[in-house]
Amino acid sequence: MTFVRNNLADGLWPVYKGESFDIWNPDTGTYYAWADPAPVLEWLQNKRLKSGKSQRNSPHREFSIDYLNDESNLPCHAPRIAFRDVTNRTNRRTIIACLIPPKVFISHTAPYFMWPKGDEFDQAYLLGVLCSIPLDWYSRRFVETHVTFFTINPFPVPRPEREDPRWQRVVELAGRLACPDQRFATWACAVGVECGPIPDDEKEDAICELDAVVASLYGLDEAQLIHVFETFHENWDFHDRLKCVRQHFRNWKS
Repeated sequence: MTFVRNNLADGLWPVYKGESFDIWNPDTGTYYAWADPAPVLEWLQNKRLKSGKSQRNSPHREFSIDYLNDESNLPCHAPRIAFRDVTNRTNRRTIIACLIPPKVFISHTAPYFMWPKGDEFDQAYLLGVLCSIPLDWYSRRFVETHVTFFTINPFPVPRPEREDPRWQRVVELAGRLACPDQRFATWACAVGVECGPIPDDEKEDAICELDAVVASLYGLDEAQLIHVFETFHENWDFHDRLKCVRQHFRNWKS
């Protein structure tokens, strides 16, 4: 890896850290380093094969040998959901998750999810729930300084049937919000959403509707939804957002 911005060689991939992404922003331009992909990909592939064949508690054990043998299946070749490890419940947000682009490496401060089952629709759904205020409100009851798999694995994620229009709407909203540029074109096509920039007003409205639909999936009533916003963060200006969320919540209720 190289940590110097000046005179970077062609073809290097950025190495992400937690600050490299934000909610619905897959690239803040702040990186941990840059790396030559050839030796790193070889190292990652060898490590994955060794882990998948020898370690009983390795997540790679859940994938077939044929899948692991194909280097093109390394997670860094496709968009993936990462989240910031370092946080605390007094921050603006506690769970900072994002679909990050392909052709980037990630340091240990930005863990990511692996998918031995499911597809891009499931990824979009999970991302939508993770980026919602209702889920983040819950996380603040348990997270202090770090979001690890030990803390995030037990989070209660609603699991409706795919025929549920709320599941479908979360996929649609989160999928569209997650794809602001052409790096996500293939993933967006798989989810069936457009890819590219979103006007600010449309983006804010989509984020509000996402909060409303997720709140409905959790079975909240409107009074509980208001309580979530009022107790989410001390002295935060939530009134305009809550007004928009409540309107969408009522629309879905009816």
